Amino acid sequence: MAGDQKQERRSNSNEGDRAHQQGTKTHPFWDFWAPVLFTLALYLGIRQMVVEARYIPSGSMLPGLQIQDRLLVEKLTFRTRPPRRGEIVVFNSPYAFDPALRSPQRPSPLRCILVNLPLVSFIPGLANPACDAYIKRVIAVAGDRVVVSPSGEVILNGEPLEEPYVQRFCAVNEQGMSPCRTIDTTVPDASVLVLGDNRQNSWDGRFWPGGPFLPENEILGRAVIRFWPLNRLGGLSD
Repeated sequence: MAGDQKQERRSNSNEGDRAHQQGTKTHPFWDFWAPVLFTLALYLGIRQMVVEARYIPSGSMLPGLQIQDRLLVEKLTFRTRPPRRGEIVVFNSPYAFDPALRSPQRPSPLRCILVNLPLVSFIPGLANPACDAYIKRVIAVAGDRVVVSPSGEVILNGEPLEEPYVQRFCAVNEQGMSPCRTIDTTVPDASVLVLGDNRQNSWDGRFWPGGPFLPENEILGRAVIRFWPLNRLGGLSD
């Protein structure tokens, strides 16, 4: 009698364990996709809020930044302070904010995130110029009086700006004419003026049809480290 009762208790226990296991077992779909989706969400969260990798697609920042250089762009600094002169910043394309270039309906942040994922940008019809990102250097901040000459040289608050990072200025003829545009203005609140280091070949604030200023809230982050190629690995100095 006692043996039968023990056997029955063991049987009941085994059945309970099997029922518990069956009750907590997930569907095979989630066994595979849950970790994938979690990893993707974590990646997108870090990329959107903390740091992301970017590459240099053009020669507008030569010679300091070469085409295909890979950079880390951190996104925390400008949450606590405004940009400073000399910092290299990554920002939304002028097609996202310039009144003469932007479309009536700006693409959603989700679409722009997807467009900038590896390989996704090659999907026909998904790309949008408003989702692109540009990289330039902050030359002047709110309240600064700034003059940019035909050669691309800068007078900031009445004094010539020392720019050792600029080696390619615009060509100026005997009449003082240049293909590069000039600027003579004061930077408004919550805005900055950004220029490319390669003054003779950079589509920057001098050429934007709606005005030369970049709103601070369009800045995505600050470029701080070049991690590729390895022979130029290191921080980006002002």
